[in-house]
Amino acid sequence: MAGPVDRNAMSLDPRKREHEVRRLAKRLRHQVGQAIADFNMIEDGDRVMVCLSGGKDSHTLLDVLLSLRDAAPVRFEIEAVNLDQKQPGFPAHVLPEYLASRGVAYRILEQDTYSVVKRVVPEGKTQCGLCSRLRRGALYRYAAESGFTKIALGHHRDDIIATFFLNLFFHASLKAMPPKLRSDDGRHVLIRPMAYAAEEDIAAYARARGFPIIPCTLCGSQPNLQRAQVRRMMDDWERQHPGRLETIFGALGHVAPSQLADRTLFDFAGLGARGNGADAHAWLAGEPHSDVGT
Repeated sequence: MAGPVDRNAMSLDPRKREHEVRRLAKRLRHQVGQAIADFNMIEDGDRVMVCLSGGKDSHTLLDVLLSLRDAAPVRFEIEAVNLDQKQPGFPAHVLPEYLASRGVAYRILEQDTYSVVKRVVPEGKTQCGLCSRLRRGALYRYAAESGFTKIALGHHRDDIIATFFLNLFFHASLKAMPPKLRSDDGRHVLIRPMAYAAEEDIAAYARARGFPIIPCTLCGSQPNLQRAQVRRMMDDWERQHPGRLETIFGALGHVAPSQLADRTLFDFAGLGARGNGADAHAWLAGEPHSDVGT
């Protein structure tokens, strides 16, 4: 992988800044294109719904997909979809004006999930879980009604790593966000084309491109979220040991079930049992069993 972009230089000499921005754009296009190819995310004739929240990640995703679409070896359509959740102060005009100026097909959905979350979730409790479920439901319904074949999400490499640690530390489970996933109801295929991209690069690109960023006023005021704690841990690791996050992400693609302890993924019971597996299971369970060796 290419070396990191010099982000200090991006704010100094204009010519050097332009060079660094082009280099960063090239890196992101390569990473997104590689992820699409590695996981067969987009196929000929696909109708891709790009979920646009207004944050740096979804803006970058849309921008990079639009640039790749024009040179892609397959034909696919893109529509940007935003869910107006009726958060107080939400600038409803910003995204329509921006998307229209770029000639992007788009749809703004409206659903007051903000009031539901504020009413249901007690003050001080994490709001993201319910908020994301309500948002997902609205987007899934629109995708089904409109015949989209893929739903593109703006999660990046660091989101995937953070989710892995959240599940590890708080839910005793080894799982993260897969780059490609079929929804639980089987009706939708979700793709994360920025699975290889680092958040730092995305943030720098969004600043350089001047996207109209809309912050989330619902969960942005919850600094003690578990995800924020994990993110601080990851940032500290990366400062002390540059490249560690890339190594961790690489590990998620090199899983050895026999080196873990999940009996549903590996036949530990049958390993070297030599026909006595059933007796061993009965003995461990405290059940009657035959005399081994007689």
